[in-house]
Amino acid sequence: MAAAKDFIAQVPHSPGVYKYFNKQEQLIYVGKAKDLKKRVSSYFSKSAQHNRKTQKLVSEIVAIQFVVTPTEFDALLLENNLIKQNQPKYNILLKDDKSFPYICVSQQRFPRIFSMRNIENSQGRFFGPYTSVVRMKTVLDLVNKIYTLRTCTYNLSEQNIARKKYKICLEYHIGNCKGPCQGRQTEEEYNQELKQAINILKGNLTAPRTYLEERMKAHAAKLEFEKAELYKQKLKQLNQFYNKAIVVNPKLGSLYVLALTSTDKKAYVNFLKINSGAIIQSQSIEVKKKLDEVDEHIFISVIPQLVPAQADLNMVFLSNIKVPDAPAPITVEVPKIGDKRKLVDMALKNALLLKKNAEQRIETSNTAEKTLRLLQKELSLTTLPVHIECFDNSNMQGTHPVASMVCFKNGKPSKKDYRKFTIKTVTGPDDFASMTEVVGRRYKRLIDEKLPLPNLILIDGGKGQLSAAITALKEVGVYGKVAVAGIAKKLEEIYLPGDQLPIHINKKSPALKLIQQLRDEAHRFAITFHRSKRSKSQIVSFLDNIKGIGPKTKDVLLKTYKSPAKIKAASLQDLQPLIGKTKAELLIQHIKNARL
Repeated sequence: MAAAKDFIAQVPHSPGVYKYFNKQEQLIYVGKAKDLKKRVSSYFSKSAQHNRKTQKLVSEIVAIQFVVTPTEFDALLLENNLIKQNQPKYNILLKDDKSFPYICVSQQRFPRIFSMRNIENSQGRFFGPYTSVVRMKTVLDLVNKIYTLRTCTYNLSEQNIARKKYKICLEYHIGNCKGPCQGRQTEEEYNQELKQAINILKGNLTAPRTYLEERMKAHAAKLEFEKAELYKQKLKQLNQFYNKAIVVNPKLGSLYVLALTSTDKKAYVNFLKINSGAIIQSQSIEVKKKLDEVDEHIFISVIPQLVPAQADLNMVFLSNIKVPDAPAPITVEVPKIGDKRKLVDMALKNALLLKKNAEQRIETSNTAEKTLRLLQKELSLTTLPVHIECFDNSNMQGTHPVASMVCFKNGKPSKKDYRKFTIKTVTGPDDFASMTEVVGRRYKRLIDEKLPLPNLILIDGGKGQLSAAITALKEVGVYGKVAVAGIAKKLEEIYLPGDQLPIHINKKSPALKLIQQLRDEAHRFAITFHRSKRSKSQIVSFLDNIKGIGPKTKDVLLKTYKSPAKIKAASLQDLQPLIGKTKAELLIQHIKNARL
């Protein structure tokens, strides 16, 4: 403490960032302050007034560093960068730390516009982040439809263009590009279109609309009606995009809305960006508190993470909470009435919805754990069955035998872990042998690849199927390491290895409902796979009788039509672009002869 006081004596009364380190020299907290000396000293004076979390933070501090900045706002930006780079354990964390996409305008002659996940300043100028990939693609699609900007990655230097190094591509021939690679479009003309595209990326739709209207009228005045019509269509697309945004009141101009609601452990924030009176961006985030931060602190801390670095922060922030000490140029208003109040209420409604969904997830998670503990008790399992795999067979009179395995983790389907099996070693309708094969294949592979085994294996069937599965588990050396059980369909009886009598779980028990859900999902998955294989087989056998239809054509028809009935219903006009005129005529003739 004495050493800390000696250090604090050197800290200036200036805005800046302070960093706390523990004895392992790890950065554990980053903070910003309008007055560094007052803020840092507050941690070490009147410590009894601090909450438990802050006291724990102070007890771990063994070293302090500070960085003086010109303004408190600069300190805010520096704090945000340090938190992103170092993830200190006592700083608030945004729950969703995935990489959001950005739109990049490249730094090169005839710049390209494309999407990127990570910001690399050397690549060019970035716009975003876009929390919705769909919205990002919509913006890119609009830009590409309205403006003829290149999509190729060629180096369009003056020398390369002069030497005609690159050939005109398909984009030029279909009107999506004006061929700058061969000097068919000047750099000045290209940059004029690029400037309008950048306005769209900024959310400023007024300038592009004016530009397109002027071009349309200019061509119409020259009686160039085809060109005027082209600009009219582009203007229509721009207006359609604008109309999809929620228009509140054009007189509001441009501003931000940030509403916040919180609990003891988390805060829920909704951010809206308003441009020319229209909502052009909406984002909701969940913030995990670390030091019982107050709402005003969270409000200021999340701004750099929600507002793009190149954005104008002189715009007003509307909010439902007062933030009296917001660093300039940030201005926060709490409107009482009118359209501005409606915007704040909308943002707060989104924040409350996020909070409700988070609480429901926690409740669902708790319910799932209770169900798994009940299942563990009912089946006398030694471990909690957080990872369950269930098997089922499917065949029709022995034809196209298949099997399925579905996987539930934490009581919920984990579809990426589902597996399909085509029976390879069994001939005819032998469910027991089929079960032995697929169970053996599944767990031999897990052992070979050193992947984790499930906590419980469920078999759809009674004693016979369970015995077949046990045989396979013994062969691969898994029996005894993983619990296994069978579920009979009629009376919902549960069979365990070695027990003569089945277990009957209460019909209303959540544990039995989970088992039934696993069984039904495995059955659905197996039936779907079996139908798919049977349908493919029917198509192939139907096409085998037609001379001139080879394997590649069969694959194309199979992927497109899925069944013989759909192929037979297709017209010559439908088939010709797909497989060519000659083969289409052969197929149509074969279908006609078969009907005679």
